[in-house]
Amino acid sequence: MSLGRFLISKTFFKNLFYAILLTIILIFSVLVWLRFYTRHGQKKEVPDFYGLTVNECQSLIKKNHFVLIVRDSVYTNEVPHGAIVEQNPKAGSMVKKGRKIFLIINAIRPEVVPVPYVVGYSLRQAKALLESNGFKLGKLKYVPDIAINNVLKEMYDTTELKAGDSLIKGVPIDLVLGKGLSNQKTPLPDFTGMNLDKAEQVIISSALNMGAMVYDSTVHTADDSMSAFVWKQNPAFRENQYVPVGSSIFLWFTLDSARLPQPDTLTIQEAPVQHEK
Repeated sequence: MSLGRFLISKTFFKNLFYAILLTIILIFSVLVWLRFYTRHGQKKEVPDFYGLTVNECQSLIKKNHFVLIVRDSVYTNEVPHGAIVEQNPKAGSMVKKGRKIFLIINAIRPEVVPVPYVVGYSLRQAKALLESNGFKLGKLKYVPDIAINNVLKEMYDTTELKAGDSLIKGVPIDLVLGKGLSNQKTPLPDFTGMNLDKAEQVIISSALNMGAMVYDSTVHTADDSMSAFVWKQNPAFRENQYVPVGSSIFLWFTLDSARLPQPDTLTIQEAPVQHEK
């Protein structure tokens, strides 16, 4: 049979039909497999694991088949030992079933590290060095000394630290600083409207200490406390007022802007009325 007669024969069209049908079935099967393999459109919300242990998280991940992987550990006082302090992806993220969730947990044993020896450093240098090594700046105590604002002693509670000493990472380190040989004073800043971070920076740069912090009923969460702003302080701010270096500053925080001091509109004088002659 010639090629031309074969191309118009029933056998050719029958085979062509089967070939097309087989191709359609293969394409459909591949699409169904890909949809199943990639779980197309099937996304689940990642639970919030903060503050829970890995064992406590199992019930939250069981139905979604998430895989928990502990990537690292840190030491903090914010959550119990062995509890989760950070996760990736974040809580509330939409991910597919079976996704790996990487965790950072609070170490069961605190991490003990060498304390930077900052005696002889300026306050600014000492603060930066302590914080870069994972410690907090504690109380500042000022004593008469010719070395103004330089570190004379480094203390933890009532113990004077020496070079080479080690402590639990994250604890506050108190500093004894020189204030000159006279009863030196420093200008009292106006903290009104500052958030906690800004107020702490100004207190340290002004050679003062943070006293008690009072939050009103508008502050409920840790995020609220970071967003809250100062509406009152003690000592109260007055122009050209000075206080002794090392004084404690007490601050009141709120999220209610109505508590901020309002401008005194009674002092605004109206422009004199011009009378026609």
